[in-house]
Amino acid sequence: MREVTDIDYQQKYQELQGQYEVLKAELIQLKRLIFASKQERFLPADTPTSSAQLSLDITTTPLPVTVVNTAAKKVEYTKTPAAVPTTIEHKQHPVRMKLPEHLERHIITLEPLEDTTGLRCVGEEVTEELDYEPGRLFVNRYVRPKYAGKDKEGVLIAPAKERPLPKAIAGAGLLAQTIIDKYVDHLPLYRQQQRFTREGMTIPYATLTDWIHNSCRLIEP
Repeated sequence: MREVTDIDYQQKYQELQGQYEVLKAELIQLKRLIFASKQERFLPADTPTSSAQLSLDITTTPLPVTVVNTAAKKVEYTKTPAAVPTTIEHKQHPVRMKLPEHLERHIITLEPLEDTTGLRCVGEEVTEELDYEPGRLFVNRYVRPKYAGKDKEGVLIAPAKERPLPKAIAGAGLLAQTIIDKYVDHLPLYRQQQRFTREGMTIPYATLTDWIHNSCRLIEP
């Protein structure tokens, strides 16, 4: 039997030391790939550690790839020019919305400034205005009786009440609340529209924007 010498131990030690260094380097590289940032995970191909240290025997089996050919469909269409009207139609004026009957009415009668003693009432002009108090909607109904003179000299009637937006159904209180809700409480108009709908009053979004626009013009310096 051959006697083991110190030289043999020295060679074995160097061999194990070399294997240790290789495994240590592979371990460091694997940790870097797993835990390091994305910039540090990839090393250039010409680094000395890339070929010698990353020597893990990992094999993969390629997956079969199936290619499906789908027949293309040809889509044809014919573009037809829109018909141009030969006559100019008159623009229809928007019809004022009817205020719901379930809303509370405040009857406000405006009498003429002149003396109506002995005069006969022959009719009345009625204007309805949608107004608002915090928490509820109500309607101001302005009634202006008409009086005919004894000698048929004409009709007496009180002047119409001045309103912020004469052609709108909204009163001053409703306009002020709409502006405050939008610009102070940051409540969009579409949410205000939903709130009015819950109270049984459907107001178009375009109408609300007109109220805001025209009301802001009234307070311009």
